[in-house]
Amino acid sequence: MRFMVLVKTSKDSEAGVLPDDKMLVEMGKFNAELVKAGVMLAGDGLQASSKGARINFAAGGKHTVTDGPFTEAKELIAGYWLVQMASKEEAIAWFSRCPFEEGEIEIRQVFDTADFEPVISTDEGRAVMDAERGFRQHLTA
Repeated sequence: MRFMVLVKTSKDSEAGVLPDDKMLVEMGKFNAELVKAGVMLAGDGLQASSKGARINFAAGGKHTVTDGPFTEAKELIAGYWLVQMASKEEAIAWFSRCPFEEGEIEIRQVFDTADFEPVISTDEGRAVMDAERGFRQHLTA
């Protein structure tokens, strides 16, 4: 199973304050353990929301673009890992060892294309799912 581990933003990260050298070293060691175990697929920190944008979609295909910063700081994401684990419990065990002194992370299971098979009822839908599987295999190759 794949899991997205989301690092919630803090006042400092949203202000663009970078982690200190000690934290970077500890995070580097933690990431190296994930890589060595063969479970880390991707991971990055994200710039402050002031450098981002949101696109809101409405009926009729209309959309609105809003540039950051965003006021709901407690709902923002400061970074992420994408990991492959046998279970949610394994992900919790790994990320309980994350070297954060404070803050919050959220662990969410990622959908697999097989999860959508029960709702696919047309040839076009099956073709789209086959293409999606091929696309995902290409990404992980």
